[in-house]
Amino acid sequence: MSRKSSKFSMADITSKKDVLREAVASGKIHLKPSTIARIRKGRIEKGDPIAAAEVAAVLAAKNTPQTLPFCHPIPITNVQTRAEISSSSITVRSTVRTTAKTGVEMEALSATSTYLLTLWDMVKQYEKDTHGQYPDTRIADIKVLQKSKG
Repeated sequence: MSRKSSKFSMADITSKKDVLREAVASGKIHLKPSTIARIRKGRIEKGDPIAAAEVAAVLAAKNTPQTLPFCHPIPITNVQTRAEISSSSITVRSTVRTTAKTGVEMEALSATSTYLLTLWDMVKQYEKDTHGQYPDTRIADIKVLQKSKG
């Protein structure tokens, strides 16, 4: 059986003007209440998961084109994250800004996703059940809340 060749290409943005652009994305990680309590008390063996996730989010936004092949490399001018901690989850909101020819939605989504994955990595030892599984842990609701240009 032969397969038809696929064609891929980046969107041509050559003729577009540089414009101030911003995107905001959010997502949530559900954790055991006991894990949330450990985070609040600073009792995570690997270190501060919120601080680690903030750094990881900035790196993810800046490196988005290296993981998404058709995403344009653009100059990221600002990345901000904000976490809200409840008794059983952490919600993060990532805001990414640039002055460029294309938007930063994918960078905001990458920042948010990586933030949440970093939290999971930092606390996974506390989330496992007796079989080494994660029945209570999940990442959900990753979405673009807004984008703007100009």
